[in-house]
Amino acid sequence: MAAMDHPGSLDESRRYDALLEIADLMVLHLSLPDLLVALSERLHKVASFELAHFSLHDSKDNVMRVHMWEGRDLKALPDVWNVEESVGGWVWKHQEAVVITDVQTERRFERVREELEQRSIRSYCVLPLTTAQTRFGGLGLGARQANAYQEADVRLLSRVSKLVALALESSFNRETLHKEKAGLQTLLEVHTTLTSSLDLQRLFPLISSALRRVVRHDYVSLALQDRRSQALKLYSLGHNSHSMVAESEATRSCPAYKAFEEHRIKVFHRKNLPGDHNDFDTMMAEQGIKFLSCIPLLTASGALGTLNVGSESETGFDETELRILKQVASQLAVALDNAQAYREIQELKDKLAKEKLYLEDEIRTELNFEEIVGESATLRRALAQAKTVAPSGATVLILGETGTGKELLARAIHRMSTRKDNSFIKLNCAAIPTGLLESELFGHEKGAFTGAINQKVGRLELADKGTLFLDEIGDIPLELQPKLLRVLQDQEFERLGGTRTIRVNVRLVAATNRDLIKLVADHEFRSDLYYRLNVFPIVMPPLRERGNDMPQLVRYFVQKLARRMDKKIETIPTATMRAFAEWGWPGNVRELENFIERSVILTEGSVLRAPLAELRAAEQQTESEGTLLELERRHIIRTLKETHGVIAGDRGAAARLGLKRTTLQSRMQKLNINRRDYLI
Repeated sequence: MAAMDHPGSLDESRRYDALLEIADLMVLHLSLPDLLVALSERLHKVASFELAHFSLHDSKDNVMRVHMWEGRDLKALPDVWNVEESVGGWVWKHQEAVVITDVQTERRFERVREELEQRSIRSYCVLPLTTAQTRFGGLGLGARQANAYQEADVRLLSRVSKLVALALESSFNRETLHKEKAGLQTLLEVHTTLTSSLDLQRLFPLISSALRRVVRHDYVSLALQDRRSQALKLYSLGHNSHSMVAESEATRSCPAYKAFEEHRIKVFHRKNLPGDHNDFDTMMAEQGIKFLSCIPLLTASGALGTLNVGSESETGFDETELRILKQVASQLAVALDNAQAYREIQELKDKLAKEKLYLEDEIRTELNFEEIVGESATLRRALAQAKTVAPSGATVLILGETGTGKELLARAIHRMSTRKDNSFIKLNCAAIPTGLLESELFGHEKGAFTGAINQKVGRLELADKGTLFLDEIGDIPLELQPKLLRVLQDQEFERLGGTRTIRVNVRLVAATNRDLIKLVADHEFRSDLYYRLNVFPIVMPPLRERGNDMPQLVRYFVQKLARRMDKKIETIPTATMRAFAEWGWPGNVRELENFIERSVILTEGSVLRAPLAELRAAEQQTESEGTLLELERRHIIRTLKETHGVIAGDRGAAARLGLKRTTLQSRMQKLNINRRDYLI
């Protein structure tokens, strides 16, 4: 490029116009690269040069970053200059102009001389870029002729450099204001986001997206302390994070752990990361993260964890960006604290609501069995055993026929125990399909199986610190028995589809009308579970063994049911009471109550009108069934004797009787016939 005329040869009006044009740049909203190009073009109207350098000081790394203009091209040099070896750095530090009349004789700045000689520059002048508020660096102009800048030129260029410095200050101030405005806008968005949602699953990607608008970053995560284990766990907050999944556990040497422990911001460069080859350092290296800021999430109750933001840039984040990150972290800490508290409260409310609904349902369906009525010796013996074991907290196994009041006894044990102020939760193992029983007992996680659209709390969790009553325990599937045994032994379990171990403090009361010893012998019930259940067995007597209790029970049910139906029944005929006492009541107290309810419905006056004909018909049917069953039993036994206990095969008992093998075995079980008794 041919050198322009000497500055002194430019007429005053052209220089004045050029200075005005430079001053005009202060009001234009130009980016730094565009501003430097515009400045270089206007400087040509004031000074003669083939090369322009803008050496700007980087306070973070204390280096000079050089932007060079040749012709119409501006480029930032890939390397940086130390303050001492750069002419621009010397001018920035000492605030004095430097004029090199002949580069070939220059000995103070060897590196600068080499760079200038490569571009055939002979003269070099560098002036401070300084305003009343800020020292930016130096403006360097180079010409291909020697001694191109005289004293008068330097005086003029000093005035020019002040205008250039003001233009730079205006540009930097606008950029800072823009960043702060964007930062405040983002903080407002973050605040709105945080206050509008307490769902951590939705909150995380929204935070990352909001941060990216104002703070350029290549990595962001949260390190949160697990309240149970007290460990610090890392969670990714990328744009694709739709769920909160722990990536790893932060070790004590992890940068996030240091910030969390010291309660202050920790900034790490790749070269000063701990480098103990832990998972976190490996992840940082794989993602190319060179700069990491860990900001503690502080609340009034302490540190929750850290917000970790990383960059692939060597320079990382400036002071303004770090200030914004700190403000975001403050809001995030409050939001996370609220979200965790909300989650705990919600879980407790859900649990209490489920308990309330469960108990209300139980009260509606079972309130009629609130009291145990009777004074017979067999009943008093069972109640005395219940009173003895209730305070101990031991597992209780209640045995007895259907309808004898086993659940009433279980409730009485709960009321007399130290757990009486907590929940009494009931589960009938025979009333729930096998496929759903595990979910009802242990609960399940969302997505554990088809149709599991929400997390479900099981009866075990509902009964925590209370009593769990498992009715019909003999019908619990064999595959679930080891899990129940674990609860009895260790008081811990996992929900269906979950991996987190849940600890409970539950007192178990079980009941059954089946012969558990026989089930154990037939390998249908685990022996170890049976021994765990059979710590303190109590037998509820059948109604037929409580003869003295019949009048009291009849009067109790008549009064209660009549009051419910708004009837006034004052008399129970002697014949009716005698019929009640003579009937065997195979359904026990439950059958008695149902029969009395029908009687009260049929009664129109003050005298109980019981349908005794039903009892006589039932008695005749029972006698007939008994005769037929006895005949059938004798016939099967005779056939087994003839076949010497062989059931299957052409000559077996099943073939002789014209039955399937499985049908015969079922009949033998019902009639209490054991083929081993007839083997030779």
